[in-house]
Amino acid sequence: MRLPRIAVAVLGGLLAWGGVYAFQRPFREYPGVEYEEFPLPPDYQEKTEWVFARLMYPPIGGRYGGFRFFGDWTHGASNWTIDYPRSDRHLSAAVRRLTRVHARSVEQPVNLDDGDDVFNWPWLYGVEVGHWDLTDAQAVKLREYLLRGGFFMCDDFHGTREWEVFAASMRRVFPDRPIVEIENSDAIFHVLYDLDDRYQVPGAQFLWSGRVFEKDGVVPRWRGIYDDKGRLMVAICHNMDLGDSWEWADDPRYPEKFSALGIRIAVNYIVYAMTH
Repeated sequence: MRLPRIAVAVLGGLLAWGGVYAFQRPFREYPGVEYEEFPLPPDYQEKTEWVFARLMYPPIGGRYGGFRFFGDWTHGASNWTIDYPRSDRHLSAAVRRLTRVHARSVEQPVNLDDGDDVFNWPWLYGVEVGHWDLTDAQAVKLREYLLRGGFFMCDDFHGTREWEVFAASMRRVFPDRPIVEIENSDAIFHVLYDLDDRYQVPGAQFLWSGRVFEKDGVVPRWRGIYDDKGRLMVAICHNMDLGDSWEWADDPRYPEKFSALGIRIAVNYIVYAMTH
């Protein structure tokens, strides 16, 4: 008996998704700089269409908050774990509430050295990239991931020095592609929310300093890297801390207007990544 075409298509789709799930690394947690043993939501094992994928990376060896990270960055407690996992889970909850994207309630740390695992996660987030130091092999893997349709959002780095550190690794990823300002007319600022009127989103340091900027990063920059077809592959949030705006969204001391914009920017970036 021959199956109807629609049944074949549905079966093929299920097999394809089953193949993706089969090759994904299982959910895993690491000790963070700020949090350890963060409570798991009851539905953390649910299979979904989108997951907050957090980039793991080797640090350049600088300092954060006066403390130097020792040990193996692949075991956690390194720069890539800043805000983790509270920030990730708050944003995932927001995606569930504000969109029809079926979002998992927990994040997925992704190591570029783990074979082809990165290709299972269409949206990738990097925090504190003013402290990263990608190896040549990791830069090649990230470039392939982006050119094959992946999307990378990076955030929470400030000032001239951290920009130089970030750009040094990004030049190894794309030595032939410029970093440019994202125009207000770009679809990424209008795919769900209209975000023409953006402003600087500060980290939690605002609560005691009253400053919206850090170091010499006075002016917020929304920059990016495009592919040959005009698709934004890399979205760079410099001189702002969207991760803190998600992390502290449930704390009444942190101003709502900052979390509101930080979440809307991230939701736009996620929807863009899933549709472009």
